[in-house]
Amino acid sequence: MDKRPAFLFIIITLVIDAMGIGLIIPVMPELMKTVAGVNLSSAAVWGGFLATIFAVMQFLFGPTVGSLSDKYGRRPILLISMAVIAVDYVIMGFANSIWLLVVLRIVAGIAASTQVTAAAYISDISSPEQKIANFGILGAAFGIGFVLGPLVGGVLGDFDYRAPFFASAALATLSLIFGYFVLPETLTDETRRPFDLSRSNPVGALVQIRRFPGMMRLLVLFFLYDFAFNVYPAAWSYFTIARFGWSESMLGLSLALFGISIAVVQGFLIRKVVARYTARQIILFGFVFDLVIFVVLAFITSGTWTLILTPIAALGALVVPSLQGVIARMADDNQQGEIQGIISSVRALSVIAAPLVMTSAFFWGTREGAAFFLPGAPFLVSAAVVVVCLAIFWRPGDVDTAKR
Repeated sequence: MDKRPAFLFIIITLVIDAMGIGLIIPVMPELMKTVAGVNLSSAAVWGGFLATIFAVMQFLFGPTVGSLSDKYGRRPILLISMAVIAVDYVIMGFANSIWLLVVLRIVAGIAASTQVTAAAYISDISSPEQKIANFGILGAAFGIGFVLGPLVGGVLGDFDYRAPFFASAALATLSLIFGYFVLPETLTDETRRPFDLSRSNPVGALVQIRRFPGMMRLLVLFFLYDFAFNVYPAAWSYFTIARFGWSESMLGLSLALFGISIAVVQGFLIRKVVARYTARQIILFGFVFDLVIFVVLAFITSGTWTLILTPIAALGALVVPSLQGVIARMADDNQQGEIQGIISSVRALSVIAAPLVMTSAFFWGTREGAAFFLPGAPFLVSAAVVVVCLAIFWRPGDVDTAKR
């Protein structure tokens, strides 16, 4: 089978998926303020709550989606997911109730299986030594989507803050149509495995970690680092509005700049880095680098310098594909859907916790009567978490023997 068309489809699908997510980020503060009828500080808490609901659903259903793709194939899971997400965005564009938004985020969280199945797809068509680099391209695709999504969402948001939701629905529909006609199936009779309920729920999936020596430590690191890095989607919009008074279009520009940088880091730079350094060296660099960036962002007062630092901050994105690749190499070819489901559940746990913690830190740093006005408080939380990552990672372990 020629792998190039399949690989291209996954990249295009992830770009479109990321555009759909990125389109709505610049308008979420205004949506929360309008629908919930609150100020910016409280809007951040509501936004964090919706993000947590979305992540809870991903945590509960991620392993199920991964195992279903091991049984029934990657193609049907991807197509069904896109169809549900398209409908969800349309309804979200008309929603005038905060509780309807909660229901819609529940449905979207269940349907948001694209990353799990796409990661399994990438594993299907990658040799063991290609996994880290190809997972980097997967991340780069999301980065490209975040270049285009926030830019378009910011411009549309300046006209009508609901317009990005309809644009997201249109993109999901285009992805569905494209996939229906061109997406090949990669699951074969040799790699197909029966659906097992014990492996297809978050508890059962996480219990399976015991079968992979050394994986628990890596997954703990994955959780903590992903939690810290999630400060960007969780708090960036609220932080930059409170600190610099940025508009939706300016928010879109900054997020697009970040997306371009992630695309370069994960799509190009990581291939050069993997060829010269071990996984341990790459991950250690990412931890130290992010610690410095988070502390700087916590106290920065210049919007210009923040824009300058935004692309530099993306260097921390070297960590996730490095950890993901090491974890994937611990599993057999017919376990990749299950492994990606486990990773998805761990990532969902971090996204469950991060929005609540980060937006709460923002609330306490900006509320009326606060002792200090500190919109960058969420970045101090992230810096503290990275210190914990360094403490855990400093002890040598399985990652030291990872292939270059």
